Amino acid sequence: MAKSYNTITPFDNLQEVFDRACPGDKIQLSEGVFRIKATIFVPGLTICGAGSDKTIIVWDDYANKIHADGKEYNTFRTWTLAVCADHVTMEDLAVVNDALHPETKGQEVALTVYADDFHMRNCRLTSTQDTLFLGPLPADLIERYDGFLPDHLRRDMRCRQYFDGCLIEGTVDFIFGCGETLFRSCEIRSLYDVREVGYAAAPAHALEQTEGFTFKNCCFTAEPSVRDGSIYLARPWRDYGLCRFEDCAYGSHISPLGFDKWNDTDRDRTARFYETPAVSGRVKWVK
Repeated sequence: MAKSYNTITPFDNLQEVFDRACPGDKIQLSEGVFRIKATIFVPGLTICGAGSDKTIIVWDDYANKIHADGKEYNTFRTWTLAVCADHVTMEDLAVVNDALHPETKGQEVALTVYADDFHMRNCRLTSTQDTLFLGPLPADLIERYDGFLPDHLRRDMRCRQYFDGCLIEGTVDFIFGCGETLFRSCEIRSLYDVREVGYAAAPAHALEQTEGFTFKNCCFTAEPSVRDGSIYLARPWRDYGLCRFEDCAYGSHISPLGFDKWNDTDRDRTARFYETPAVSGRVKWVK
């Protein structure tokens, strides 16, 4: 029988709480800062906080940091929280990577979701570069990281994820991956970056995927220090990256071009980017 854990505080070991839970259990977190790196392996959990500004799960790993195995963490081991079980729901909390200074430290993931049927509501995700990774990995990285990443972080699987009323903050490519993901009524906030240019989304969907990232009724905002026209909505991390922007509102920080093809690549020929309604001045290859 499913049970509730009331109320878990920062004095409790959150990883142990996740590990001893059973499918269908509800875990209520108190106000406070849970400073821990944690992974969820139990399916069907519901994890609730006291508010996105009151219950905060935070850690500070970064890509250039040396792991216990003597190798760099790499982007995909820097997460604060990794959800690796299906049918998980999270509400009213924040997941943060506070390493900062990505210009010297590299990528800093707050939340990794390598799972199907994940739901997040009224939450905050905050980091700098690569805040939110939405599995699965692109096929070439699944192969490349054999023996480097554990199997639960490199599975070839379908991952559907849903974000409602969430605040997602970052600088460069801060929503990235191959997930089939719906962002509904979310705030996507760009933070200052020393490179003075940023990108919100970096999709890498395979050609056979017909669903990618969909931003519906979302609001794209920025800190006051972010320059007008300096942020692109998306750029394709791999060929055929798929993004849809439907009835979204954009601040003046969004570049009139809207989208970038990713450096010196030809991905403008394969990217599947859509925007409704159409916005005057966008790159010619957006549909």
